[in-house]
Amino acid sequence: MDDRTPLEITLVEFPSTSMTATAEFLEAVCGWTPTVYGSSYACMLGGGIDVGVQGDADEQSPTPLMVIRVGDLEVARRRVEEAGGEVTFGPFDFPGGRRFHFREPGGNEMAMWVPA
Repeated sequence: MDDRTPLEITLVEFPSTSMTATAEFLEAVCGWTPTVYGSSYACMLGGGIDVGVQGDADEQSPTPLMVIRVGDLEVARRRVEEAGGEVTFGPFDFPGGRRFHFREPGGNEMAMWVPA
């Protein structure tokens, strides 16, 4: 990806007081089958975008988290900071890649990631 390539939203992650209950609800209502990672996280494919369910209160964003795939995490971080964003967490490794969270000037938390 060069600087002119539009970035792609690949995941929306929802905080949940019960990952299991949320995943079971989305499976029953939407037909999305969860892939469970540990005791507090599930990823569900469906609706054209991945849906993450974060049940660990120490790991979750207070609101749904838009996650954007980028080609170079360091370049993305620099662009976020130059545009007035504030990195709030990471970068960190997770199953499938590496990411960081940031808050844009209007207060929304988002994340950017690169595949492993």
